[in-house]
Amino acid sequence: MATKIRLQRHGRKQRPFYHIVVADSRAPRDGRFIEKIGTYNPNTNPATINLDVDKATDWLLKGATPTDTAGAILSYKGAKYKKHLQVGVNKGSITQEEADKKFAQWLADKDAQVQGKKDDLAKATADKRAAALKAESEKAEAIAAKIQAKYAEEVIEESSDEAVEEGSSEATVTEETPAAEEETPATEEVTAEAEAPAEEEAPAEEEAPAEEETPAEEEAPEGDSAE
Repeated sequence: MATKIRLQRHGRKQRPFYHIVVADSRAPRDGRFIEKIGTYNPNTNPATINLDVDKATDWLLKGATPTDTAGAILSYKGAKYKKHLQVGVNKGSITQEEADKKFAQWLADKDAQVQGKKDDLAKATADKRAAALKAESEKAEAIAAKIQAKYAEEVIEESSDEAVEEGSSEATVTEETPAAEEETPATEEVTAEAEAPAEEEAPAEEEAPAEEETPAEEEAPEGDSAE
């Protein structure tokens, strides 16, 4: 019976979760399977993989063929490398102890590599969060400074308006006072004009001698002589 190592989909929509199973190559993808050997969750970063490496290696040695995705997972977890070492042991090229030692060293290097990737991701996340907090703080400070500047402008405008109103009121009082003072010369002019004609009427009485002209009466003898 031809067997395959493949993924069986579970989980909800847009949040898939997979089981790593060994199944008959003729069975449907999500149908019956022979054995479950692990799980794969791609929703985390990095992806979470739980695999029974020994069982996966046994099935590979029995001739099970992994799909492309399942093969990448088996390679990532070291199942294919362990199969390669076990083939060497079966052929007698290396001992079991040497194979186990090499595989342990490979696992240590792989764990260090994975841990380094996790640390880099954690640092990148922390840096991103710190940058976001800094940007938010700078934005808040800019808004506060803008509000403070606007408030200062309003205070200056109110002060200038009050100064203008005070200046205009003082100017009004100052302008009204000379007007009252200027009214007194007008009264003096009226009094002067009223008194001036009274003094000028005196020469009119002196012109009375003009009535003493009697040339008309002196023409009477001419009439008498004409008669």
